[in-house]
Amino acid sequence: MAFEESNLSMLRHTLATLAYRAGKAVRGAPAEFAEFQAAPGARTPAQILAHMGDLFDWALSLARGKQEWKDSKPLAWDAEAARFFAALTAFDNYLASGEAVAATAERLFQGPVADALQHTGQLTILRRIAGAPIRGENYFKADVATGRTGAEQSTPRREFD
Repeated sequence: MAFEESNLSMLRHTLATLAYRAGKAVRGAPAEFAEFQAAPGARTPAQILAHMGDLFDWALSLARGKQEWKDSKPLAWDAEAARFFAALTAFDNYLASGEAVAATAERLFQGPVADALQHTGQLTILRRIAGAPIRGENYFKADVATGRTGAEQSTPRREFD
């Protein structure tokens, strides 16, 4: 299935935006944050991040036409963050490769990508509740670049106090 160029471009830019925002949500978190639980039965940040990695393993399997889901047990925080960014980058690299994609951009967005965006927001809120907030930012001015989906992101341009 061939993506329209504009759909592919927007989806890949969304992945870069997610990497930028998720990077901000996970970087510099105190060690105890991984196991913070906002309420009994609520997922911990480490469980959320593991799920986010699983979402992009799933997205890649959907793109390849071989849907496969797994629930991963969380790794240590830094290892889980690395796994998430590796899965996100593998998915983005596949989209950029020109290989056939077995799902539409719209379906990939509405499933794994939108879910990961929501979970990034959850991590940000949990950081605040846990007493380790991140600084707000004018994301319109952020240096987000298609293809930059790893943990290494540019320095924020306009954060708020």
